[in-house]
Amino acid sequence: MTTTDANASRDKARLPRDERRAILLSAALEVFTAAGYHSAAMDEIADRASVSKPVLYQHFPSKLDLYLAVLDLHIDSLVYEIQKAISSTPDNAQRVHATIDAYFSFIENEGEAFRLLFESDMSVEPQVHERLSRMTYDCAAAVSGVISNDTGLPKEAAMLLGVGLIGYAQVTARHWLERDSKLTRQQAMDLVENLMWRGISGFPRTEL
Repeated sequence: MTTTDANASRDKARLPRDERRAILLSAALEVFTAAGYHSAAMDEIADRASVSKPVLYQHFPSKLDLYLAVLDLHIDSLVYEIQKAISSTPDNAQRVHATIDAYFSFIENEGEAFRLLFESDMSVEPQVHERLSRMTYDCAAAVSGVISNDTGLPKEAAMLLGVGLIGYAQVTARHWLERDSKLTRQQAMDLVENLMWRGISGFPRTEL
């Protein structure tokens, strides 16, 4: 039996569309992270997902469509975790802790996705750039809303601080991941959290 025949046979055992899509996205994440977008081959993704290439194209008409779908899935996941962290407590020191923890948890649980989001060789592609910018904006908006309410700062000023804090969390978490640091996750989180809190806590709260 040829590889094509074997794939066709596997395809006959049809899975629900959502389940099949999840398998394809998981396989694509592995290949895109390992090879980069330009070197990734749809044949390899199909093979890793144990489907035929035509089945892969039924779900995603092009490699770019597949790449964007992978991005969207993990962007939505990260934004959700950051928004959940911000809303998890009314205590701002704990909010900082929860936000840092969300980034490092994302790294620990989805290291490949983190690399795809922050080390993409497609970041200059307009559709990719728009998604990555939206990710940062949505995370920063969750932070800036708290800053604006607590300090009375204008929306634009609060947003600038929100972008700065989110960018700081992203860059330090990425550095820790890239360097395979001798610092434990907790040690790294404590350092980042202390520096971030000392900075933002210097802004006085508005008397309610």
